[in-house]
Amino acid sequence: MTQDPHEQENIDRRQSLRTEEEAFRLHQEESRLELAIGKRSATFFWIINSIYLLVGLVQTILVLRFLLRFFGANPQNEFAQFIQNLSAPFMAPFATLFVSPTSSNAANIFDINIIIAIIAYSLLSWLCIWLVRFLYARTW
Repeated sequence: MTQDPHEQENIDRRQSLRTEEEAFRLHQEESRLELAIGKRSATFFWIINSIYLLVGLVQTILVLRFLLRFFGANPQNEFAQFIQNLSAPFMAPFATLFVSPTSSNAANIFDINIIIAIIAYSLLSWLCIWLVRFLYARTW
């Protein structure tokens, strides 16, 4: 039994439409996945950069505190007090760890505790970044 040429043409056209529809759906899904991956990557980089920024700010404040104490800045000066007060919460866990050596007139203080705090915050930031990267890679 032979088929009508119009019927065969209709079958071919329907098959072609199904194929086009499938390709369209596949393209939409790929676009959706690319958008999700882009958002996820942007979030990942935002978290990493935020960690770097926050730890960098804390370390800058701690370095300023170290320099002010090392060079014997006047503790009554407003800027010195501001840096001292701003860095106090970050220094609290390390404040009494070691006795810091001072100059003969006790004006210049080589505060080892600040150095330890800077190192500890560096290690903590490295650990946080490693954890974020580990979790990011694990979900893929």
